[in-house]
Amino acid sequence: MANQQLFLGIDCGTQGTKALILDTLSGQVLGQGAAAHSMISGANGRREQDTQQWLDAFTQATHQALAAAGVDGQAILGIGVSGQQHGLVLLDDQGQVLRPAKLWCDTETTPENDRLLAYLGGEDGSLTRLGVVIAPGYTVSKLLWTREQHPQVFERIASILLPHDFLNHWLTGRHCSEYGDASGTGYFNVRTRQWDARLLEHIDPSGRLQSALPELIEAHQPVGRILPAVAAHLGINPDALVASGGGDNMMGAIGTGNIQPGVITMSLGSSGTVYAYAAEPVVSPQPSVATFCSSSGGWLPLICTMNLTNATGAMRELLELDIDAFNALVARAPIGAKGVCMLPFLNGERVPALPHATGSLFGLTTTNLTRANLCRAVVEGTTFGLRYGLDLLRANGLEAQSIRLIGGGSKSPVWRQIVADIMDTTVICTEQSEAAALGAAIQAAWCHSGSQQSLADLCERCVKLDPASETRPITEQVAASQKAYANYQECIATL
Repeated sequence: MANQQLFLGIDCGTQGTKALILDTLSGQVLGQGAAAHSMISGANGRREQDTQQWLDAFTQATHQALAAAGVDGQAILGIGVSGQQHGLVLLDDQGQVLRPAKLWCDTETTPENDRLLAYLGGEDGSLTRLGVVIAPGYTVSKLLWTREQHPQVFERIASILLPHDFLNHWLTGRHCSEYGDASGTGYFNVRTRQWDARLLEHIDPSGRLQSALPELIEAHQPVGRILPAVAAHLGINPDALVASGGGDNMMGAIGTGNIQPGVITMSLGSSGTVYAYAAEPVVSPQPSVATFCSSSGGWLPLICTMNLTNATGAMRELLELDIDAFNALVARAPIGAKGVCMLPFLNGERVPALPHATGSLFGLTTTNLTRANLCRAVVEGTTFGLRYGLDLLRANGLEAQSIRLIGGGSKSPVWRQIVADIMDTTVICTEQSEAAALGAAIQAAWCHSGSQQSLADLCERCVKLDPASETRPITEQVAASQKAYANYQECIATL
Protein backbone atom coordinates (compact mmCIF):
# COMPACT_ATOMS: atom_id res chain seq x y z
CA MET A 1 0.00 0.00 0.00
CA ALA A 2 2.99 2.32 0.38
CA ASN A 3 2.88 3.09 -3.34
CA GLN A 4 -0.66 4.46 -3.11
CA GLN A 5 -2.14 7.62 -1.63
CA LEU A 6 -5.88 7.14 -1.39
CA PHE A 7 -8.55 9.84 -1.07
CA LEU A 8 -12.35 9.66 -1.04
CA GLY A 9 -14.27 12.19 -3.12
CA ILE A 10 -18.01 12.64 -2.52
CA ASP A 11 -20.49 14.60 -4.63
CA CYS A 12 -23.91 15.09 -3.04
CA GLY A 13 -26.13 16.29 -5.90
CA THR A 14 -29.82 16.79 -6.45
CA GLN A 15 -30.46 13.33 -7.86
CA GLY A 16 -28.00 11.31 -5.83
CA THR A 17 -24.60 10.97 -4.16
CA LYS A 18 -21.50 9.77 -6.02
CA ALA A 19 -18.34 8.50 -4.36
CA LEU A 20 -14.95 7.70 -5.86
CA ILE A 21 -11.59 6.50 -4.60
CA LEU A 22 -8.60 8.32 -6.10
CA ASP A 23 -4.96 7.26 -5.90
CA THR A 24 -3.12 10.56 -6.26
CA LEU A 25 0.25 8.88 -6.90
CA SER A 26 -0.91 7.14 -10.09
CA GLY A 27 -3.68 9.67 -10.78
CA GLN A 28 -6.12 6.76 -11.23
CA VAL A 29 -9.71 6.47 -10.03
CA LEU A 30 -9.82 2.99 -8.50
CA GLY A 31 -13.52 2.57 -7.77
CA GLN A 32 -16.85 4.36 -7.70
CA GLY A 33 -20.24 4.13 -6.01
CA ALA A 34 -23.60 5.87 -6.25
CA ALA A 35 -26.94 6.07 -4.41
CA ALA A 36 -30.09 7.98 -5.34
CA HIS A 37 -32.03 10.71 -3.52
CA SER A 38 -35.71 11.58 -3.94
CA MET A 39 -37.24 15.05 -4.02
CA ILE A 40 -40.11 16.61 -2.07
CA SER A 41 -41.95 18.71 -4.67
CA GLY A 42 -44.90 21.09 -4.47
CA ALA A 43 -46.98 22.78 -7.14
CA ASN A 44 -45.73 26.23 -6.11
CA GLY A 45 -42.10 25.48 -7.02
CA ARG A 46 -41.17 23.75 -3.76
CA ARG A 47 -38.09 21.53 -4.12
CA GLU A 48 -36.79 20.03 -0.88
CA GLN A 49 -34.88 16.99 0.35
CA ASP A 50 -34.67 15.03 3.58
CA THR A 51 -31.07 15.41 4.77
CA GLN A 52 -31.06 11.88 6.24
CA GLN A 53 -31.20 10.63 2.64
CA TRP A 54 -27.88 12.38 2.00
CA LEU A 55 -26.25 10.62 4.96
CA ASP A 56 -27.62 7.23 3.92
CA ALA A 57 -26.53 7.78 0.30
CA PHE A 58 -23.07 8.98 1.43
CA THR A 59 -22.65 5.74 3.40
CA GLN A 60 -23.96 3.47 0.65
CA ALA A 61 -21.92 5.15 -2.11
CA THR A 62 -18.73 5.04 0.02
CA HIS A 63 -19.14 1.33 0.78
CA GLN A 64 -19.71 0.64 -2.93
CA ALA A 65 -16.66 2.68 -4.00
CA LEU A 66 -14.38 0.93 -1.47
CA ALA A 67 -15.64 -2.47 -2.62
CA ALA A 68 -15.24 -1.56 -6.30
CA ALA A 69 -11.70 -0.28 -5.67
CA GLY A 70 -10.82 -3.39 -3.65
CA VAL A 71 -9.05 -1.24 -1.07
CA ASP A 72 -9.07 -1.19 2.72
CA GLY A 73 -10.94 1.85 4.05
CA GLN A 74 -8.23 2.19 6.70
CA ALA A 75 -5.89 3.39 3.92
CA ILE A 76 -8.02 6.47 3.12
CA LEU A 77 -5.98 9.58 4.02
CA GLY A 78 -8.63 12.21 3.42
CA ILE A 79 -12.17 13.01 2.30
CA GLY A 80 -13.41 15.88 0.15
CA VAL A 81 -17.10 16.75 -0.15
CA SER A 82 -18.79 18.50 -3.07
CA GLY A 83 -22.38 19.60 -2.54
CA GLN A 84 -25.23 21.09 -4.55
CA GLN A 85 -25.01 24.83 -4.05
CA HIS A 86 -27.47 27.28 -2.41
CA GLY A 87 -29.38 24.68 -0.35
CA LEU A 88 -30.47 25.63 3.18
CA VAL A 89 -29.93 23.24 6.10
CA LEU A 90 -31.04 24.49 9.53
CA LEU A 91 -29.91 22.91 12.80
CA ASP A 92 -31.10 23.54 16.37
CA ASP A 93 -28.77 23.91 19.38
CA GLN A 94 -28.62 20.11 19.71
CA GLY A 95 -27.34 19.77 16.15
CA GLN A 96 -30.67 18.31 14.96
CA VAL A 97 -32.03 19.18 11.52
CA LEU A 98 -35.11 21.39 11.88
CA ARG A 99 -36.85 20.79 8.54
CA PRO A 100 -36.10 19.37 5.05
CA ALA A 101 -33.37 21.18 3.13
CA LYS A 102 -34.64 23.74 0.63
CA LEU A 103 -32.70 23.25 -2.65
CA TRP A 104 -31.11 25.41 -5.36
CA CYS A 105 -33.94 24.54 -7.77
CA ASP A 106 -36.68 25.63 -5.34
CA THR A 107 -38.56 28.66 -6.73
CA GLU A 108 -41.14 28.92 -3.93
CA THR A 109 -39.13 31.79 -2.40
CA THR A 110 -39.32 34.02 -5.53
CA PRO A 111 -41.54 36.65 -3.78
CA GLU A 112 -39.10 36.82 -0.83
CA ASN A 113 -36.19 37.17 -3.25
CA ASP A 114 -37.98 40.00 -5.07
CA ARG A 115 -38.43 41.86 -1.76
CA LEU A 116 -34.81 41.35 -0.72
CA LEU A 117 -33.64 42.52 -4.14
CA ALA A 118 -35.75 45.67 -3.79
CA TYR A 119 -34.20 46.27 -0.33
CA LEU A 120 -30.70 45.97 -1.86
CA GLY A 121 -31.57 48.56 -4.53
CA GLY A 122 -32.41 46.19 -7.38
CA GLU A 123 -29.91 44.30 -9.53
CA ASP A 124 -27.43 47.19 -9.61
CA GLY A 125 -27.60 47.60 -5.85
CA SER A 126 -27.08 43.87 -5.29
CA LEU A 127 -24.09 43.82 -7.69
CA THR A 128 -22.53 46.85 -6.01
CA ARG A 129 -23.01 45.52 -2.51
CA LEU A 130 -22.43 41.77 -2.87
CA GLY A 131 -20.76 41.35 -6.30
CA VAL A 132 -23.64 39.05 -7.33
CA VAL A 133 -27.33 39.55 -8.06
CA ILE A 134 -29.34 37.41 -5.68
CA ALA A 135 -31.63 34.95 -7.47
CA PRO A 136 -34.60 32.90 -6.16
CA GLY A 137 -32.41 29.78 -5.88
CA TYR A 138 -29.91 31.45 -3.53
CA THR A 139 -29.95 30.73 0.19
CA VAL A 140 -30.85 34.21 1.45
CA SER A 141 -34.49 34.21 0.32
CA LYS A 142 -34.93 30.78 1.93
CA LEU A 143 -34.11 32.33 5.32
CA LEU A 144 -36.72 35.09 4.92
CA TRP A 145 -39.25 32.47 3.72
CA THR A 146 -38.55 30.31 6.80
CA ARG A 147 -39.10 33.31 9.10
CA GLU A 148 -42.43 34.10 7.47
CA GLN A 149 -43.79 30.61 6.81
CA HIS A 150 -42.30 28.65 9.74
CA PRO A 151 -41.77 31.12 12.62
CA GLN A 152 -41.48 28.31 15.22
CA VAL A 153 -38.70 26.67 13.21
CA PHE A 154 -37.03 30.06 12.71
CA GLU A 155 -36.93 30.69 16.46
CA ARG A 156 -34.94 27.49 16.99
CA ILE A 157 -32.20 28.12 14.38
CA ALA A 158 -28.75 27.68 15.93
CA SER A 159 -26.79 26.85 12.78
CA ILE A 160 -27.20 27.77 9.10
CA LEU A 161 -25.39 25.41 6.74
CA LEU A 162 -25.13 24.70 3.02
CA PRO A 163 -25.45 21.04 1.93
CA HIS A 164 -21.68 20.44 1.78
CA ASP A 165 -21.19 22.28 5.10
CA PHE A 166 -23.81 19.98 6.65
CA LEU A 167 -22.00 16.86 5.42
CA ASN A 168 -18.68 18.22 6.74
CA HIS A 169 -20.42 18.89 10.07
CA TRP A 170 -21.69 15.29 10.14
CA LEU A 171 -18.16 14.05 9.41
CA THR A 172 -16.29 16.28 11.89
CA GLY A 173 -18.76 17.97 14.26
CA ARG A 174 -17.45 21.36 13.11
CA HIS A 175 -19.51 24.20 11.55
CA CYS A 176 -17.56 25.91 8.81
CA SER A 177 -17.79 26.99 5.19
CA GLU A 178 -15.34 27.88 2.45
CA TYR A 179 -15.49 30.90 0.18
CA GLY A 180 -16.63 29.18 -3.04
CA ASP A 181 -19.86 27.69 -1.71
CA ALA A 182 -20.42 30.69 0.60
CA SER A 183 -20.52 32.99 -2.44
CA GLY A 184 -23.80 31.40 -3.54
CA THR A 185 -25.67 32.25 -0.34
CA GLY A 186 -26.60 35.84 -1.22
CA TYR A 187 -25.37 37.11 2.17
CA PHE A 188 -21.67 37.05 1.27
CA ASN A 189 -19.55 39.72 -0.42
CA VAL A 190 -17.48 38.03 -3.14
CA ARG A 191 -15.00 40.93 -3.41
CA THR A 192 -14.09 41.16 0.30
CA ARG A 193 -14.86 37.46 1.02
CA GLN A 194 -16.92 38.27 4.11
CA TRP A 195 -20.47 37.60 5.31
CA ASP A 196 -22.86 40.55 4.92
CA ALA A 197 -24.14 40.83 8.50
CA ARG A 198 -26.35 43.84 7.74
CA LEU A 199 -28.39 41.89 5.21
CA LEU A 200 -29.05 39.16 7.78
CA GLU A 201 -30.01 41.80 10.36
CA HIS A 202 -32.54 43.13 7.86
CA ILE A 203 -34.16 39.65 7.86
CA ASP A 204 -33.92 39.34 11.64
CA PRO A 205 -32.87 42.42 13.63
CA SER A 206 -32.05 40.32 16.73
CA GLY A 207 -28.67 39.33 15.24
CA ARG A 208 -29.42 35.62 15.76
CA LEU A 209 -28.77 34.72 12.13
CA GLN A 210 -25.28 36.17 12.20
CA SER A 211 -24.37 34.08 15.25
CA ALA A 212 -25.69 30.97 13.45
CA LEU A 213 -23.30 31.36 10.49
CA PRO A 214 -20.43 28.91 10.05
CA GLU A 215 -16.81 30.00 10.36
CA LEU A 216 -15.15 30.75 7.00
CA ILE A 217 -12.01 28.81 6.07
CA GLU A 218 -9.61 28.94 3.12
CA ALA A 219 -9.86 26.31 0.36
CA HIS A 220 -6.52 24.68 1.29
CA GLN A 221 -7.49 24.31 4.96
CA PRO A 222 -8.91 21.03 6.27
CA VAL A 223 -12.05 21.16 8.43
CA GLY A 224 -10.53 18.57 10.77
CA ARG A 225 -10.37 14.83 11.41
CA ILE A 226 -13.33 12.54 10.91
CA LEU A 227 -15.28 11.63 14.08
CA PRO A 228 -14.39 8.08 15.25
CA ALA A 229 -18.02 6.88 15.21
CA VAL A 230 -18.58 8.16 11.65
CA ALA A 231 -15.26 6.62 10.52
CA ALA A 232 -16.37 3.26 11.92
CA HIS A 233 -19.81 3.64 10.27
CA LEU A 234 -18.23 4.39 6.87
CA GLY A 235 -15.46 1.80 7.33
CA ILE A 236 -12.63 4.26 6.86
CA ASN A 237 -9.49 5.41 8.64
CA PRO A 238 -10.30 7.37 11.85
CA ASP A 239 -7.28 9.61 11.16
CA ALA A 240 -8.66 10.69 7.75
CA LEU A 241 -8.66 14.45 7.25
CA VAL A 242 -11.82 16.16 5.98
CA ALA A 243 -11.02 18.87 3.40
CA SER A 244 -12.74 22.25 3.12
CA GLY A 245 -14.79 20.88 0.20
CA GLY A 246 -17.04 23.19 -1.78
CA GLY A 247 -20.00 23.65 -4.08
CA ASP A 248 -20.43 21.24 -6.98
CA ASN A 249 -19.37 23.84 -9.56
CA MET A 250 -16.23 24.75 -7.59
CA MET A 251 -15.29 21.08 -7.23
CA GLY A 252 -16.15 20.49 -10.90
CA ALA A 253 -13.66 23.22 -11.78
CA ILE A 254 -10.88 21.42 -9.88
CA GLY A 255 -11.98 18.07 -11.35
CA THR A 256 -11.62 19.45 -14.90
CA GLY A 257 -8.30 21.19 -14.21
CA ASN A 258 -10.03 24.57 -14.48
CA ILE A 259 -7.78 26.33 -11.96
CA GLN A 260 -6.06 28.85 -14.24
CA PRO A 261 -7.35 31.18 -16.99
CA GLY A 262 -8.00 29.79 -20.48
CA VAL A 263 -10.17 26.78 -19.69
CA ILE A 264 -13.98 26.75 -19.80
CA THR A 265 -15.95 24.00 -18.08
CA MET A 266 -19.48 23.33 -19.32
CA SER A 267 -21.69 20.94 -17.38
CA LEU A 268 -24.65 19.21 -19.01
CA GLY A 269 -26.47 18.03 -15.88
CA SER A 270 -30.05 18.49 -14.68
CA SER A 271 -29.07 22.16 -14.82
CA GLY A 272 -26.47 23.59 -17.18
CA THR A 273 -23.44 25.56 -16.02
CA VAL A 274 -20.57 27.34 -17.73
CA TYR A 275 -17.64 28.68 -15.73
CA ALA A 276 -13.99 29.65 -15.93
CA TYR A 277 -11.23 30.54 -13.47
CA ALA A 278 -10.28 34.17 -12.85
CA ALA A 279 -7.41 35.45 -10.70
CA GLU A 280 -9.28 38.65 -9.78
CA PRO A 281 -12.92 39.41 -8.89
CA VAL A 282 -13.85 41.21 -12.10
CA VAL A 283 -17.59 41.53 -11.50
CA SER A 284 -19.62 41.53 -14.71
CA PRO A 285 -22.23 44.28 -15.11
CA GLN A 286 -24.52 41.49 -16.39
CA PRO A 287 -26.77 40.32 -13.52
CA SER A 288 -26.83 36.74 -14.86
CA VAL A 289 -23.06 36.27 -14.40
CA ALA A 290 -22.29 35.13 -10.86
CA THR A 291 -18.72 36.03 -9.95
CA PHE A 292 -18.41 33.35 -7.28
CA CYS A 293 -15.18 32.57 -5.47
CA SER A 294 -13.46 29.36 -6.54
CA SER A 295 -12.46 26.58 -4.13
CA SER A 296 -8.88 26.89 -5.31
CA GLY A 297 -8.10 30.41 -4.09
CA GLY A 298 -9.39 32.56 -6.97
CA TRP A 299 -12.75 33.40 -8.53
CA LEU A 300 -15.11 31.46 -10.78
CA PRO A 301 -17.38 33.63 -12.96
CA LEU A 302 -20.32 31.34 -13.71
CA ILE A 303 -23.68 31.19 -15.41
CA CYS A 304 -26.30 28.59 -14.59
CA THR A 305 -29.35 27.59 -16.59
CA MET A 306 -32.16 25.93 -14.65
CA ASN A 307 -33.18 23.54 -17.44
CA LEU A 308 -31.03 20.97 -19.18
CA THR A 309 -31.31 17.20 -18.88
CA ASN A 310 -34.54 17.70 -16.87
CA ALA A 311 -36.03 19.09 -20.11
CA THR A 312 -34.53 16.48 -22.45
CA GLY A 313 -35.59 13.81 -19.95
CA ALA A 314 -39.16 15.14 -19.93
CA MET A 315 -39.27 14.94 -23.74
CA ARG A 316 -37.89 11.39 -23.66
CA GLU A 317 -40.56 10.35 -21.16
CA LEU A 318 -43.32 12.02 -23.16
CA LEU A 319 -42.29 10.19 -26.34
CA GLU A 320 -41.37 6.99 -24.43
CA LEU A 321 -37.82 6.84 -25.77
CA ASP A 322 -34.71 5.33 -24.25
CA ILE A 323 -31.51 7.36 -24.48
CA ASP A 324 -30.25 5.65 -27.66
CA ALA A 325 -33.53 6.06 -29.53
CA PHE A 326 -33.69 9.70 -28.41
CA ASN A 327 -30.13 10.42 -29.63
CA ALA A 328 -30.87 8.70 -32.96
CA LEU A 329 -33.89 10.98 -33.50
CA VAL A 330 -31.87 14.08 -32.55
CA ALA A 331 -29.26 13.09 -35.15
CA ARG A 332 -31.93 12.48 -37.80
CA ALA A 333 -33.42 16.00 -37.59
CA PRO A 334 -31.62 18.87 -39.34
CA ILE A 335 -29.96 21.77 -37.48
CA GLY A 336 -32.74 24.16 -36.47
CA ALA A 337 -35.25 21.27 -36.39
CA LYS A 338 -36.97 22.61 -39.55
CA GLY A 339 -38.04 25.75 -37.69
CA VAL A 340 -39.24 24.10 -34.46
CA CYS A 341 -37.86 26.13 -31.54
CA MET A 342 -38.30 25.02 -27.95
CA LEU A 343 -37.82 27.35 -25.01
CA PRO A 344 -37.33 24.61 -22.41
CA PHE A 345 -38.09 26.71 -19.33
CA LEU A 346 -40.00 24.00 -17.45
CA ASN A 347 -38.61 25.28 -14.15
CA GLY A 348 -38.57 29.02 -14.82
CA GLU A 349 -35.16 30.19 -16.06
CA ARG A 350 -32.11 31.98 -14.71
CA VAL A 351 -30.17 32.46 -17.99
CA PRO A 352 -31.80 34.10 -19.88
CA ALA A 353 -33.25 35.80 -16.76
CA LEU A 354 -36.90 34.69 -16.99
CA PRO A 355 -37.81 33.34 -13.53
CA HIS A 356 -41.55 33.28 -14.25
CA ALA A 357 -41.32 31.77 -17.75
CA THR A 358 -42.79 28.41 -18.69
CA GLY A 359 -41.73 26.09 -21.49
CA SER A 360 -43.01 26.76 -24.99
CA LEU A 361 -42.78 25.48 -28.57
CA PHE A 362 -42.61 27.87 -31.51
CA GLY A 363 -42.79 27.40 -35.26
CA LEU A 364 -44.86 24.22 -35.43
CA THR A 365 -46.47 23.41 -38.80
CA THR A 366 -48.23 20.39 -40.24
CA THR A 367 -44.96 19.32 -41.91
CA ASN A 368 -42.39 19.85 -39.15
CA LEU A 369 -44.27 18.37 -36.18
CA THR A 370 -42.23 15.16 -35.94
CA ARG A 371 -40.70 13.26 -33.06
CA ALA A 372 -37.22 13.87 -34.48
CA ASN A 373 -37.74 17.65 -34.67
CA LEU A 374 -39.14 17.77 -31.12
CA CYS A 375 -36.13 15.82 -29.81
CA ARG A 376 -33.72 18.04 -31.72
CA ALA A 377 -35.51 21.20 -30.58
CA VAL A 378 -35.24 20.36 -26.88
CA VAL A 379 -31.49 19.62 -27.14
CA GLU A 380 -30.88 22.78 -29.17
CA GLY A 381 -33.07 24.90 -26.88
CA THR A 382 -31.15 23.89 -23.75
CA THR A 383 -27.81 24.36 -25.53
CA PHE A 384 -28.81 27.83 -26.78
CA GLY A 385 -29.29 28.84 -23.13
CA LEU A 386 -25.67 27.85 -22.48
CA ARG A 387 -24.56 29.80 -25.60
CA TYR A 388 -26.43 32.84 -24.26
CA GLY A 389 -24.50 32.48 -21.00
CA LEU A 390 -21.16 31.87 -22.71
CA ASP A 391 -21.64 35.10 -24.68
CA LEU A 392 -22.14 36.95 -21.36
CA LEU A 393 -18.90 35.47 -20.00
CA ARG A 394 -17.02 36.31 -23.21
CA ALA A 395 -18.31 39.89 -23.00
CA ASN A 396 -16.66 40.04 -19.57
CA GLY A 397 -13.24 39.25 -21.05
CA LEU A 398 -13.27 35.47 -20.83
CA GLU A 399 -11.21 33.72 -23.49
CA ALA A 400 -10.96 30.03 -24.10
CA GLN A 401 -9.36 27.73 -26.60
CA SER A 402 -11.58 24.79 -25.75
CA ILE A 403 -14.51 23.73 -23.61
CA ARG A 404 -14.23 20.83 -21.15
CA LEU A 405 -17.58 19.08 -21.14
CA ILE A 406 -18.92 17.15 -18.13
CA GLY A 407 -22.28 15.87 -16.85
CA GLY A 408 -24.69 13.25 -18.20
CA GLY A 409 -25.33 15.02 -21.51
CA SER A 410 -21.62 15.03 -22.36
CA LYS A 411 -21.75 11.25 -22.92
CA SER A 412 -23.77 11.79 -26.13
CA PRO A 413 -21.61 12.27 -29.27
CA VAL A 414 -24.58 13.93 -31.00
CA TRP A 415 -24.93 16.47 -28.22
CA ARG A 416 -21.15 17.10 -28.17
CA GLN A 417 -21.27 18.03 -31.85
CA ILE A 418 -24.27 20.31 -31.26
CA VAL A 419 -22.36 22.08 -28.46
CA ALA A 420 -19.21 22.45 -30.62
CA ASP A 421 -21.24 23.91 -33.52
CA ILE A 422 -23.40 26.26 -31.42
CA MET A 423 -20.39 27.54 -29.40
CA ASP A 424 -18.06 27.47 -32.44
CA THR A 425 -15.43 26.00 -30.11
CA THR A 426 -13.75 22.61 -29.82
CA VAL A 427 -15.14 20.52 -26.97
CA ILE A 428 -13.50 17.63 -25.15
CA CYS A 429 -14.65 15.47 -22.25
CA THR A 430 -12.59 14.60 -19.23
CA GLU A 431 -12.06 10.85 -18.82
CA GLN A 432 -13.78 11.04 -15.44
CA SER A 433 -17.30 12.37 -16.01
CA GLU A 434 -17.89 12.65 -12.23
CA ALA A 435 -15.80 15.81 -12.19
CA ALA A 436 -17.17 17.17 -8.88
CA ALA A 437 -16.36 13.97 -6.95
CA LEU A 438 -12.93 13.85 -8.59
CA GLY A 439 -12.32 17.51 -7.74
CA ALA A 440 -13.32 16.82 -4.13
CA ALA A 441 -10.80 13.96 -3.91
CA ILE A 442 -8.05 16.12 -5.48
CA GLN A 443 -8.83 18.94 -3.06
CA ALA A 444 -8.65 16.45 -0.16
CA ALA A 445 -5.12 15.50 -1.27
CA TRP A 446 -4.20 19.20 -1.48
CA CYS A 447 -5.53 19.88 2.05
CA HIS A 448 -3.84 16.73 3.37
CA SER A 449 -0.46 17.75 1.99
CA GLY A 450 -0.57 21.04 3.89
CA SER A 451 -0.32 22.72 0.46
CA GLN A 452 3.12 21.12 -0.04
CA GLN A 453 1.80 19.63 -3.26
CA SER A 454 0.58 22.32 -5.59
CA LEU A 455 -3.01 21.98 -6.75
CA ALA A 456 -1.77 22.41 -10.33
CA ASP A 457 0.53 19.36 -9.99
CA LEU A 458 -2.32 17.27 -8.56
CA CYS A 459 -4.66 18.31 -11.38
CA GLU A 460 -1.94 17.61 -13.95
CA ARG A 461 -1.64 14.05 -12.63
CA CYS A 462 -5.28 13.25 -11.86
CA VAL A 463 -7.36 15.10 -14.50
CA LYS A 464 -7.21 13.26 -17.82
CA LEU A 465 -8.80 14.39 -21.06
CA ASP A 466 -10.46 11.81 -23.31
CA PRO A 467 -8.96 12.31 -26.80
CA ALA A 468 -11.65 10.11 -28.39
CA SER A 469 -14.31 12.62 -27.28
CA GLU A 470 -12.69 15.67 -28.89
CA THR A 471 -15.27 17.30 -31.17
CA ARG A 472 -14.47 20.20 -33.46
CA PRO A 473 -17.01 22.62 -34.91
CA ILE A 474 -17.89 21.98 -38.59
CA THR A 475 -17.93 25.25 -40.55
CA GLU A 476 -21.20 24.83 -42.45
CA GLN A 477 -22.91 23.48 -39.31
CA VAL A 478 -21.70 26.51 -37.33
CA ALA A 479 -23.42 28.80 -39.86
CA ALA A 480 -26.69 26.80 -39.68
CA SER A 481 -26.50 26.71 -35.87
CA GLN A 482 -26.00 30.48 -35.78
CA LYS A 483 -29.22 30.95 -37.79
CA ALA A 484 -31.09 28.61 -35.42
CA TYR A 485 -29.69 30.54 -32.43
CA ALA A 486 -30.92 33.82 -33.97
CA ASN A 487 -34.38 32.23 -34.25
CA TYR A 488 -34.17 31.24 -30.55
CA GLN A 489 -33.32 34.84 -29.64
CA GLU A 490 -36.35 36.08 -31.59
CA CYS A 491 -38.58 33.59 -29.74
CA ILE A 492 -37.14 34.77 -26.37
CA ALA A 493 -37.97 38.38 -27.33
CA THR A 494 -41.68 37.46 -27.53
CA LEU A 495 -41.82 36.45 -23.85
